[in-house]
Amino acid sequence: MYIAIAAAVIIAVYFLFGLSVIQEYQKTVVFIFGRYTGIKGPGIIWTPPLISKKITVDIRTKTVDVDAQDTVTRDSVTIRVDAVLYYRITDPKKAILAVADYRKAIFQASLTVLHNVIGQNNLDDVLKNRDEINTSLRTIVDEITDPWGLKVELVEMKDVEIPEAMQRAMAKEAEAVREKRARIIKAQGESEASKMLSDAALDISKNPLALELRRMQMITEVGAEHNTTTIMLLPSEFVTMAKSISDKFSASSVNTVESEK
Repeated sequence: MYIAIAAAVIIAVYFLFGLSVIQEYQKTVVFIFGRYTGIKGPGIIWTPPLISKKITVDIRTKTVDVDAQDTVTRDSVTIRVDAVLYYRITDPKKAILAVADYRKAIFQASLTVLHNVIGQNNLDDVLKNRDEINTSLRTIVDEITDPWGLKVELVEMKDVEIPEAMQRAMAKEAEAVREKRARIIKAQGESEASKMLSDAALDISKNPLALELRRMQMITEVGAEHNTTTIMLLPSEFVTMAKSISDKFSASSVNTVESEK
């Protein structure tokens, strides 16, 4: 009887030692006598003690920080780029059996791909087309890590550090572009203004009364400024008369010269 009780206690203890609780976000890869037997969890699982081994993996999304790396672009500019990678385990069996350390492996893969992709793009492309580069990084790293049971969800370049000399050169270039744009806009404005003034002068020459209206408007504008400027207005007929006298004197001078010849 004592032997039966002892055996029952040993069996109960052996059974209790084999129980374990796996969280909802975990999966457990089970080996018995060194051979893969399956994946268990989440919840309460039982594995035979002493002859089995359990490796629990977290299937939630994890991050890999790629510290700032010195990278040379295609146009031979050295920049420092740091990035972050988001991934999760989709196949725990592959993550344990296919690669020794999936964390280190995905870090080295992302680091290598970052250098290669940056080296294939010019500096302007790296600064302007970050979304396209991030997509390219994610696609390439995902292809590399797929046999390891990993899924790369997102790759983002956090910061791009440019040498100070290059920053100054880019600032000068941007300033020159803005100055060029300002000069072009000013020239276009002057061209349009000259055309409008020419059209206005033509209209006024056809209708002299318009000049008088413009004078009255000018007086109103000057008076609204509350200044002490004194304005003397001459009727437009005086200008016309002066022009006629000048034309007559010019004509008579020409006739005199011709008669002397």
